Amino acid sequence: MRIPISLYDYYEEYKEKYKSKSQLVRVISESWFKDNMYCPFCSNEKIKRYDNNHPVADFFCNDCGEEFQLKSKKITLGNIVVDGEFNKMIQAIYSCSVPNFFFMSYSPMFDYINDLIIVPKEFILPGIIKKRRPLSQRARRRGWTGCNISLKDIPYFGKIYLIKDKNVIPANHVRMNIQKISYYRKIKNVEKRGWLVDILNILMKINKKVFTLKDVYAYIPYLKVLHPQNNNIEAKIRQQLQILRNNNVIEFLGKGVYRKL
Repeated sequence: MRIPISLYDYYEEYKEKYKSKSQLVRVISESWFKDNMYCPFCSNEKIKRYDNNHPVADFFCNDCGEEFQLKSKKITLGNIVVDGEFNKMIQAIYSCSVPNFFFMSYSPMFDYINDLIIVPKEFILPGIIKKRRPLSQRARRRGWTGCNISLKDIPYFGKIYLIKDKNVIPANHVRMNIQKISYYRKIKNVEKRGWLVDILNILMKINKKVFTLKDVYAYIPYLKVLHPQNNNIEAKIRQQLQILRNNNVIEFLGKGVYRKL
């Protein structure tokens, strides 16, 4: 299955029906998504749309039960995507009710999609949810506090491309990349997932293929800021490296030396 990358037909269909640009973008992107998107987690070639005002997600797969939310931005995704209310988002993460997120960037004239990625729900962690300033007392929803999703804090293999630089990635490749992180998706505890993501991000910062335990230990001050209640950071590091080793993300070469796979 090869998905089209143009949104222009949807723009032509809806441009006279919506005066609000944000509403128009939402209708265009969600209509394209409903007509063309397959489920990345199973073999279902179509996903379904929830009725309006569903509290958690926009779309779902009726084969595997995965839920999806779509966020769209013009031109480029960048590092930050605006999301909803902060406390509700944090509550959804800890109650394991957060959906998988699709992030789409599109051209100004809607003639093509630049990028489309999926971030599996297990990578949506408290550390990537950034609180925005509450609305002022003069605002209609005074005190309401929104949040941003920090894409730059998600490891690269937690951001799986379906479209990259206007090029469609074959569905079998997308599903294969999803399968590669199945070990991570089995970790249900939010704190344990957070630790593994922190170590993965550190490995990204270590700009060499073969690295040492000492290289990772250099980030202990950074980890202490993230986990101030933990007094045994070194043991936690070794534990995460063992998980990555067991799942063929890294290879242990002996005497505290590892290789990224």
